[in-house]
Amino acid sequence: MSIVDDVLMALPPNRAVRAVSIGLHWTSVWLEEGPSGEPASCGLAATLPLRSGPGHSHERIDGAGCLHERSAHELAALARSEVGPERSVGWAAINALLVPDEQQCVELNARDFLLEKGHDKRVAIVGHFPFVEKLRDAVPTLWVLELDPAPGDLPASAAPEVLPQADIVAVTSLTLLNNTFEGLATLWRPDALVMLLGPSTPFSPLLFERGVDVLSGALVVDPQQTNTCISQGASFQQVKGVRLLTMVRPHLDL
Repeated sequence: MSIVDDVLMALPPNRAVRAVSIGLHWTSVWLEEGPSGEPASCGLAATLPLRSGPGHSHERIDGAGCLHERSAHELAALARSEVGPERSVGWAAINALLVPDEQQCVELNARDFLLEKGHDKRVAIVGHFPFVEKLRDAVPTLWVLELDPAPGDLPASAAPEVLPQADIVAVTSLTLLNNTFEGLATLWRPDALVMLLGPSTPFSPLLFERGVDVLSGALVVDPQQTNTCISQGASFQQVKGVRLLTMVRPHLDL
């Protein structure tokens, strides 16, 4: 099965939804307390755009204005949608349900991790992250793959040539949303250290079974504050009420 199907089948018990926000850059789903007293939780995912049609026509978000009346599992199923923002809602709902056990996590900065581990390695990054320029000065071999390449980047189409050469692979979690993750997962070496990073990253152990070693994502600690920022078009650097957390595959020696 696809990673989406695997994750959906393994979700925790269903929850009621308190709010859904589809912002300019980020989407959030805020859940009520769980049936066994689990605290209210909130998940994030990058907002994918609507596709435009001829003239002024464009896709529509089905049920807009009433999404909060659906259950968490109903929203999570939208991760299979063909409509970009609906898919973002789906992954945000998944992330709201998959609250990580903080005792199994560390507060690890992805940039510092890659600087430390990549100083003598060949590193491939899928997605142009803000820390890329810092890495260029410190990593002997660095490839950056991007759908919209910046100067010094390679096009995403170069992945079949680049990823098999990399000792360390850092992949944006946006690849889960745009359905490119599974194709990429066939390209990196079994012995490569693989990191999935970004606020859309689900803290799902199922990803360890797909060859990922490190999950570096975001935990919403103040849903009210986070949703206010997102609904007003905040970039991630402007979003408040969020902590960065990293979960490492069990028994992995870093």
